[in-house]
Amino acid sequence: MVVELSRTQARRVALAAQGFTDRPHASPTMRTLARTVERTGVLQVDSVNVLQRAHYMPLYSRMGPYDPELLTRASARRPRRLVEYWAHVQALMPVDLWPVMRHRMEFYRARRGKWGFVAEDAEMERSLVAEVRELGASTARDLDDGLPRVKEHWGWNWSKTRRVLDFLYMAGELAIAGRNSQFEILYDLPERVLPTEVLALPTPSVDAAHIELVRRAARSHGIATARDLADYYRMSVGDTTAAADVLVETGELLRARVEGWSRPAYLWAEAARPRRIRARTLLSPFDPVVWERARTEALFDFFYRIEIYVPPEKRVHGYYVLPFLLGESLVGRVDLKADRAAGLLLVRGAYAEPAAPPETAEELAAELERMAGWLGLSGIVVEPRGDLAGPLAAAVAGR
Repeated sequence: MVVELSRTQARRVALAAQGFTDRPHASPTMRTLARTVERTGVLQVDSVNVLQRAHYMPLYSRMGPYDPELLTRASARRPRRLVEYWAHVQALMPVDLWPVMRHRMEFYRARRGKWGFVAEDAEMERSLVAEVRELGASTARDLDDGLPRVKEHWGWNWSKTRRVLDFLYMAGELAIAGRNSQFEILYDLPERVLPTEVLALPTPSVDAAHIELVRRAARSHGIATARDLADYYRMSVGDTTAAADVLVETGELLRARVEGWSRPAYLWAEAARPRRIRARTLLSPFDPVVWERARTEALFDFFYRIEIYVPPEKRVHGYYVLPFLLGESLVGRVDLKADRAAGLLLVRGAYAEPAAPPETAEELAAELERMAGWLGLSGIVVEPRGDLAGPLAAAVAGR
């Protein structure tokens, strides 16, 4: 049997799977955070801080204003609920995924000396692990600056130290204990980062690990093609398809066809199929709803590209552009910057989609006011760039 879905139905399934039908809590708690991460699966980590760090944003988009200390507690203090690893890309993931990722760690460990960015140096690896064991959670700068190394003898510098530390973390020989105020990674031993009961869990076979990752990707997507599922945890399409076929046999996935999609799809069997989505929020460029651009266009008819790395003169919409989700549609986008010194949320550009409803400016103004409050900013300034800027400025002024 193949389930037939319209694009509208698929969009609602996808948004519900990501948590946009969950009832908001007046004061989000650790339980709210855990429920939200269960929906998103991972929180992508990125260093850009022009507005707010990427891993904080998907929680805000689903939970509303919350205390960022919740995420710090979950990811950097015992008992940790989240740990940073190369899950989607660099991302926070639930700690129970650590054993599932061991096959990936083994892959990186087996390629020691074959990485393009670090030559094999077993002596340096042993030295760094020993130093971390002695010193505790440390940054690459801590390890490089504070130790009596002779460069002429060792032949390495800070950048190689960092690269080897990253190799050790990818191979599971070190883990990320958190980050300092400069957003530098703190490396530590896995037994001092992960809960004991997690480290004691058995290592699944590679096939079983693939099935679990596809299971989680399907649950987070709701409806997805094989390519969508593969992208979620950065697997090959071949491995993903093989795992998806097993989940079809067990009844956890249903084969599906979505209106306008050229590729067959899979529907998470327990996915909610709401008749309507009543969302109003801004999405980070690194939100799971929009991080796979082809999927975003297929679901929302919304063409989106991150322009952070585009030269300023070639940017179409701006540097840090957030899609605006209203109801069940992406109706606009805004280029935002937090001017923390002035206490202002700057709207560098505002653009409406062709089918944006008349209330878009008013709804966006309300959302910007909510976000500014969460960020501790006292005002909003709308600059005159983009077709939505004029109506948005008027709506902000009228609040």
